[in-house]
Amino acid sequence: MNEIIYRLAHGNDLTALVELYDSAARWMQETGIDQWKPGDKDEEHFRLRQKEGEVWLAEAAGRRVGAFELWWEDEPAWGPQPPEAGYVHRLMVDRRHAPPGTGRALLAHAEQRIAGAGRAWARLDCVSRNPRLRPYYEGAGYTVVGEHSKEGGDGSRYAVTLLEKRLGA
Repeated sequence: MNEIIYRLAHGNDLTALVELYDSAARWMQETGIDQWKPGDKDEEHFRLRQKEGEVWLAEAAGRRVGAFELWWEDEPAWGPQPPEAGYVHRLMVDRRHAPPGTGRALLAHAEQRIAGAGRAWARLDCVSRNPRLRPYYEGAGYTVVGEHSKEGGDGSRYAVTLLEKRLGA
């Protein structure tokens, strides 16, 4: 397997991040997963995520193979929390070029970054109606801790499943 190299995304990566998102959204639609929609995230979204948190790119064999956002708080889903967790969002894999296991490798890198920042929990959420993500995250060691209602960019409401994983000892 090709070694995956991680780096923080820069301003000149914004177009690539939008392309990764749209590609992942199209794959979801093609496989019957009703979650992301192509065109829902633009360069401004990723610029803001870089400013307020971290956006990581993964490369293997000289190609982009994935990305994820790492937030240090997530009040819309988790409410006010002490600074004990990192929040993983928009885990994206380029299915054309990514080696097998890239999604789990991205998660593991996020968890290492969170633990390295001295935080004990990795947290994430997924749309509750997505039948594949919850088992995927549970298989990666995450535990369901609840459900929450969120508001979409268009004002619609939807349920998310909250999951967390204890890091370290």
